[in-house]
Amino acid sequence: MTTLAPPALSPFIATLRRLYLLRAVFAVVWAAVLLGTSPDPGPSLAALLAVYPLADAAAVLWQLRAEGDAPGPRVAEWGNVLVSLVVAVALGWAGTDSISTALAIWGAWAAASGITQLVTAVLHRSAGGQVPQIVSGAISVLAGAGFIAQSAQDPTSMAGAGGYAVLGGVFFLVSAVRLNALLRRTA
Repeated sequence: MTTLAPPALSPFIATLRRLYLLRAVFAVVWAAVLLGTSPDPGPSLAALLAVYPLADAAAVLWQLRAEGDAPGPRVAEWGNVLVSLVVAVALGWAGTDSISTALAIWGAWAAASGITQLVTAVLHRSAGGQVPQIVSGAISVLAGAGFIAQSAQDPTSMAGAGGYAVLGGVFFLVSAVRLNALLRRTA
């Protein structure tokens, strides 16, 4: 059961709602572009793969900015930003090298970002709408391990990354809907 958020949290909740909606739309559009792109390594795949962790880093920075001077550690968020930036560069290289390499890097990033998503969602649970983010973080860790395992089997496609993005988008949408309901109840 979600408790009503204090009015002081309402601006942060509204920002999270907008951020989660934007992330949901981005994930679905990105997945559609990925699935419509040639599965062969090359510049277009490299650029597309690098964009996703860059967008993730930008979204986390937006969330950090929205938190303002709120008390509490932000190590997980800053860790996510740093890892996402490094992974964007690595995927830019791997996307021109091989699907196996790109999938292994994608998997490592999915697992690492899943851990940070879990930690962040647990720390923000008082804001409401975080249960889907907790579940999504856990799934991301498992999916990351799956991508790493798949990378050892000479894969020919990054399609699984598209499915991963869509599922993440669904969780962001559910969180946004829950936050919207919370905002309406506190208004």
